[in-house]
Amino acid sequence: MNQTSNYKFTIIVPFYNERENISNLENQLSNFTEISIMSPTCVLFVNDGSNDGGGELVREACMRHDNFFYVELKKNGGLSGALKAGIDCCESEYVGYIDADLQTNPEDFNLLLKEIDNYSLVTGIRTNRKDTFVKKTSSVIANSFRRMMTKDGVADTGCPLKVMQTAYAKKIPFFDGMHRFIPALILMVGGTVRQIPVRHYPRIAGKAKYNLANRLIGPLKDCFAYRWMKNRYIDYHINGTDLQ
Repeated sequence: MNQTSNYKFTIIVPFYNERENISNLENQLSNFTEISIMSPTCVLFVNDGSNDGGGELVREACMRHDNFFYVELKKNGGLSGALKAGIDCCESEYVGYIDADLQTNPEDFNLLLKEIDNYSLVTGIRTNRKDTFVKKTSSVIANSFRRMMTKDGVADTGCPLKVMQTAYAKKIPFFDGMHRFIPALILMVGGTVRQIPVRHYPRIAGKAKYNLANRLIGPLKDCFAYRWMKNRYIDYHINGTDLQ
């Protein structure tokens, strides 16, 4: 058992080269842990091989806050890998996820947490999105195709604000691009999903890690990977045993 087992809710923050956002991230997350309706709450940063000095700033932040922790990955592996590492290291009853760019507000976790006892996953729907035209357009196209392929009924699967029951988070199969399919994967393992509108903000520091090509081509390819995996997913339920 690690330190997260002492907390009810763990917020996972994957980051890669977000040095310019770390100070604001520290302040907003620290403030939220004081008002979280799921108390006590801790923060788990996952450094996905950053090389801009942001990892040092996170380590310093963790020294200033008893409820801040970090995991450093050996090399950059992408958002899905960082998220998997965070979930694997989480021992609290509930686990949340937020992007380091702070285009969503940690305070809105409380909106999701109100429903988490009744659902395996509560995910945000970004309202009045503050993204560029290219980003919004590619997101609409990718989301439409994904909904057609997965039939998960989720309006905004890419929203970087989610809360899950940790037991379900640990059950979902992981693959590269998994972060785009969390609601569909939760449904696949027998869970339930709730969607809640949350606020959205423009990126004020750092650089986006995606362009038009990897916002469209990657998600479309991953949809076929998801369908292949879903058709071959092994789901069994033990009816009885004499194991002690």
